[in-house]
Amino acid sequence: MSKERPKLTVEIPDSEYWRRLIKCQDACPVHTDARGYVRAIAQGEYEQAFLIARGPNPLASICGRICQAPCEESCRRASVDDPVAIRALKRFATERFGAEAGKNDPASILHSVRSIASENAARDELRLIESGLKSHGQVHVKGRKVAVIGGGPAGLACAHDLALYGFSPVVFEMEAKPAGMLYTGIPEFRLPRKVIDAEVRVVESLGVEIRCNTTVGKDIRFDEIRDKFDATVIAVGAKNSKELGIPGEDATGVFGGVEFLRKCSLGQEVALGKHVVVVGGGFTALDCSRSSVRFGAGDVVTVLYRRTRDEMPVTQYELDEAAEEGVGFEYLVAPLSIEKDNEGKVTGIRLQRNRLGPPDASGRQRPEPVPGSEFVHPCDTVIRAVGQESDMDFIDPERDGLSFNKWGLIDCDEETLAVGAEGVFLAGDAAYGTRLVIDAVASGKKAARSVNHFLSGEKTCPELKQRHEDIENYGRETGYEKISRKEIPAVDKFERITDHTITVEVGFDEPLARQEASRCFDCGVNTIFDGQKCILCGGCADVCPARCLKLVPIRELGLTEVQNETAKQCVGEEWRQGSAIIKDEETCIRCGLCSKRCPTGAITMERMYFSEECS
Repeated sequence: MSKERPKLTVEIPDSEYWRRLIKCQDACPVHTDARGYVRAIAQGEYEQAFLIARGPNPLASICGRICQAPCEESCRRASVDDPVAIRALKRFATERFGAEAGKNDPASILHSVRSIASENAARDELRLIESGLKSHGQVHVKGRKVAVIGGGPAGLACAHDLALYGFSPVVFEMEAKPAGMLYTGIPEFRLPRKVIDAEVRVVESLGVEIRCNTTVGKDIRFDEIRDKFDATVIAVGAKNSKELGIPGEDATGVFGGVEFLRKCSLGQEVALGKHVVVVGGGFTALDCSRSSVRFGAGDVVTVLYRRTRDEMPVTQYELDEAAEEGVGFEYLVAPLSIEKDNEGKVTGIRLQRNRLGPPDASGRQRPEPVPGSEFVHPCDTVIRAVGQESDMDFIDPERDGLSFNKWGLIDCDEETLAVGAEGVFLAGDAAYGTRLVIDAVASGKKAARSVNHFLSGEKTCPELKQRHEDIENYGRETGYEKISRKEIPAVDKFERITDHTITVEVGFDEPLARQEASRCFDCGVNTIFDGQKCILCGGCADVCPARCLKLVPIRELGLTEVQNETAKQCVGEEWRQGSAIIKDEETCIRCGLCSKRCPTGAITMERMYFSEECS
């Protein structure tokens, strides 16, 4: 007796279904239409690509260099071979039309964002820009002053949008240069200072005042700021390295990762030994190890990580670049103590080997110690890069009416980022701890919306909106589905380690950029089926190169009650005897051959856009 075949689970498309298909845009915290600017580059429309990238992201040029690119992690092209190099393509567009290109005075920036906001029907962005156009170069229409404490990515994004809303933002930055951790925490070989300076100039030219060398709690009290300003946004970065919590951490030759990178960025002397170890597995650990190579480490630089390579929260290209530069990696090891000599200098780090146990709350396998596996790794310098935290000493909970949670963060409303004290909001690391740069940008923009609502009463609560357009004469580049990912050109490894100011990545030239951009599957394009015209000839399934279309009996589908009723209404009482065409979206490469093959015009091609709008 044969077993009954399992029913096929199907989903009838709705608005949420179409949105989820554009995985790159859905994954971006500010919902940048990565698909849009990548396809614009493929078609040679470079300025349009910049407009799309810059629309929701005031730090697009910076992100084109160092964004950790959650869009690439979600790129559906990876299900076939490798994801599209989205971040590098953003850099290609911003180098030609972004802040660093020298073409963006304030008026053109406003015009640029206004153009793309209008085209994508993003009403909130358009209203924001209209406000900015009215206030630019004049007395601000709202005239209210807002303090932003911290000039990193969250603070800059917040101040940028506040200025466009018509407020007068003042940024308090403790460092001598604006941009916070972008300047002191990210090495110059990854993020050129001229790019930071260009982005900051645009923000300042919109009417934002940045006061450097001003530490809140030292040069000005927090309660003074609240008295002088109509609203306050706390956007301080996580500038303190967490300790390892092991014996010997006070030895000479032990550095905090953030503090080490700050010294490197500011050109201060760093006394490194011949054998450097970096404890940690994130971006800070890689930056510390690669900076060590450039700032005087002698023979060996090794990264020690308690999990496996597959669980390191870093991009493959950065790991490859570090390995090329001579950085070594030791996985599944945990520090137990730092060994030191009679003079208190580091001589080694005692480690214990790990093995992977059951998954933890993050879904990753928990590292467990292997009994009897202790050993000493010789070294004379240890750099801690196991996490960061913000310095909130300027806050007096009783005086300021604020409270802290168990993670040491100020309690706030997740939706508005407002805290217990009236008129005070959070952004970036201060709101949720360390995350990605693009998360900080998104948080800064959210805080600006909340401040605008608080001071003006205008509620700007974004909703996801969609629009659909029919595509006539749809076609793709020849052989696009067979093109392999293009390696991002870089400076020779022996040359780049001689000078920490040499930018490692050269970036794409025009031919490489267009070829790489053509690999995009354009996931906003959808095949639309008209059941009234379909004659079930099966021609679409026959011609499909990805075999993502199938003609199946309806009785083999595991339909829900609602889907059953829909099928009955479409087909009639005998619907169970009918057939259906089903599609696997994950394998579809958007070639459009099914539409061309269909003899009745039952299949059309349609492009869907979605954006954040405010009612």
